[in-house]
Amino acid sequence: MKIFVVLDTNLFRNLRINIFIYYFVSVTAFLAYFYYFLAIIGIDNFYMIILFLFVSISVSGIFISKLAIDPLIEYAINLQNLSKETLHELNLPISTIKTNTQMLSKNLHDNKSIKRIERINNACDMLQDRYNELDYMIKMQSREDVKEEFFVDELVQERVSFLSKIYPTFEFNTNLETLQILNDRKGLTKVIDNIIDNGVKYSKDSKIIDIKLHDNSLFIQDYGIGMDEAELLKIFDNYYQSNNNMKGFGIGLSMVKRHCDKNDTILRFKSSPDNGTRVELKFKKI
Repeated sequence: MKIFVVLDTNLFRNLRINIFIYYFVSVTAFLAYFYYFLAIIGIDNFYMIILFLFVSISVSGIFISKLAIDPLIEYAINLQNLSKETLHELNLPISTIKTNTQMLSKNLHDNKSIKRIERINNACDMLQDRYNELDYMIKMQSREDVKEEFFVDELVQERVSFLSKIYPTFEFNTNLETLQILNDRKGLTKVIDNIIDNGVKYSKDSKIIDIKLHDNSLFIQDYGIGMDEAELLKIFDNYYQSNNNMKGFGIGLSMVKRHCDKNDTILRFKSSPDNGTRVELKFKKI
């Protein structure tokens, strides 16, 4: 399914016109005043001329920047408010679906109906995940503090349980030590999902993903097509994909790196062709 986003191009076209008019008027006024002071009044003091130039350019710059930025700020605020309102409205139907499917499942006994309810629950869980991501993005844009203390092992188990429903043919082997960190939980959730999703996507014939948590490090190992050294140098570039036939936009690992850089997490990749890839996330100790 393709999603098309339509922008209000009139806003930007009118903005360009207004900026041009302001620029033209400002430059014309500046040249007129400059001619007035030099030719008519006859000011020949170098420092006075420099001061006049500085004041004129500063005032013009303030007016032009205000004209350019204010509509964009208003547009961004309206978009953020719409996102918050949409997020609030989504909460009720998600909760209603979950509550009613739980009630219905208690009275079901035939396998077909139970499986249908399970599919609805799985779809609802995916919708809840998108809800959480939208909430996270709004908080990030609002520069709210999103760091919290949590247990990485519990988060990994939660993600494995969720992803197992999406990839039922894959085997996820976990060996997890208890580890508590101070980090961006939702951001790390997206990181883990992206790394595992890449492992599944490039698995080739292998259906095994090994996940280990040891000595403040999380290791995620797949046994797929792997990468050579030349590819490893490009994996963090936006829109880069080692296989153009794969679905996606090639922005997952660049997002992973941004999260790690922002949260003092060391990110390491070890890979070779036909032997798979191992990703290590080494967390900062509390």
